[in-house]
Amino acid sequence: MALLRLLWRLSLLIAITLWHVPLHLVTRWSGRPSPWPRLFLRRAARAAGFDVAIAGAEPLRHDVFFIANHLSWIDILALGGATGCAFIAKDSVRTAPLVGWLAAQNNTIYVARERRGAVSGQIESVRAAMATHQPIALFPEGTTGDGTALLPFKSSLFSVLLPPPRAIRIQPVVLDYGAANRLVAWLDGESGLANACRILSAPGRRRLVLRMLTPFDPGTHPDRKILAAEARRRIEESQRSASD
Repeated sequence: MALLRLLWRLSLLIAITLWHVPLHLVTRWSGRPSPWPRLFLRRAARAAGFDVAIAGAEPLRHDVFFIANHLSWIDILALGGATGCAFIAKDSVRTAPLVGWLAAQNNTIYVARERRGAVSGQIESVRAAMATHQPIALFPEGTTGDGTALLPFKSSLFSVLLPPPRAIRIQPVVLDYGAANRLVAWLDGESGLANACRILSAPGRRRLVLRMLTPFDPGTHPDRKILAAEARRRIEESQRSASD
């Protein structure tokens, strides 16, 4: 049964890709804004076995920087499908077969986190992306966690918001998988393929709640480290309240 579930969900994901990509390319060729990346991500999350719900504040639609905890590649499908955001991703995603190309269609911004000397250029890349008014999402832990506790936030890219280039808000987001934390979190030594197969072959459906927290003005914080700490505090506080 696990193999059948895996094959069924893979078939759905392939069909969704084959349906959405040509429509996206034609729309982009015509010069119009393309809704297809967002629709693709939303439907891919559902095909992977996750029902996504939004709770809390209304997600902002433009001029917003989403800051979220990070557990799984499912995060990208869910958050992108719900908000239409572009993601800041590590540079290695760019060269990943197929995944890199699909990510580029949603205006993914690539950064090389390990190259400290490149931070200023990366900040300029993020600022240029922000000029398009598309929402942008950052996972400031820099890697996936296990869902039990937040990892330290990397503050370097928060510099792009100081000073804010215009009236941009930060909206923290808690990705709450509930009992499915163990399913989606990466196991020690697990490859990306093994993780995907394990998730896609799991029985039943899971509910993923995007807890949208109250947006706040980054310009009221004096430096990037304080700004990162404030975003982390809000997410951690929300996680603690949900578990009580």
